[in-house]
Amino acid sequence: MHGHKTKLSVHPLCVAAGILSAFTGSLFWFLAAVLAALEHECAHAFVARRYGFELDKIVLMPYGAVIGGDLGGISVKEELCVLLAGPLVNGATGFFFVALWWLYPETYPYTDVAAIVSFSLCLINLLPAWPLDGGRMLFLALRPLGERRAKCVSRILTLAIAAGIAGYFVYTCFSEPVFSALPFSLLLAAGAFGGARYRPISFSREKDLRRGIEEYRVAVSADITLRQALRFLREDRYLTLLLFENGNFLAEMTEEELLKALEEGDYSKTLAAFAP
Repeated sequence: MHGHKTKLSVHPLCVAAGILSAFTGSLFWFLAAVLAALEHECAHAFVARRYGFELDKIVLMPYGAVIGGDLGGISVKEELCVLLAGPLVNGATGFFFVALWWLYPETYPYTDVAAIVSFSLCLINLLPAWPLDGGRMLFLALRPLGERRAKCVSRILTLAIAAGIAGYFVYTCFSEPVFSALPFSLLLAAGAFGGARYRPISFSREKDLRRGIEEYRVAVSADITLRQALRFLREDRYLTLLLFENGNFLAEMTEEELLKALEEGDYSKTLAAFAP
């Protein structure tokens, strides 16, 4: 829903990781990773909003950030664009720093960490492992085979990648251990058993109606789809749609009627199909 701000929260483990990085001399790397992860998730949210959907809950984690919200009913093409937005923005940021070095070489010592983190986050998220962006893209590509088969293949590939990263950690233990590889492999292994659906839009007006809520009336063409109508939903206002057909008033559609229509799951239907 539109009309409310993106909520940013910090997981306690992220705070602990930041304190630990300060004592180990890697605070700059930690801050660069946090900013790159925040940029990544904001890119997802920006593109989702362009399509009328909301990804509005960002949580900073010790390994990056996660974002949540409503993408129920989004088309495959739109979801692919949302998924690609994060890695592309990180990659573009990395190339920006490379271009900056070409023009102003003296900036390299101050921006090399930011460039490395940006490129790393871009490449890592393109891995075909759930729940990374690449894993979600793989699931979309495999969906024509059936959701069960798509989940099975995605899960197996994710576990194989997690095992490979864990094996790499063991290999580095004989020289200079890469400790970050182990928790990353464990997170991927746990993520392999995550769901593949976004939660549907659902909210209650009971508390709002008790204290009173402003009505929000919008005149729209009856031939717009349910997906297009999503952008008119407001958390702080009650929505009433005035449907017009060929310039003439057709009917009113309340917020409850719109949400009931959305429950059917076919967001490509027009509002006219639900007019009395």
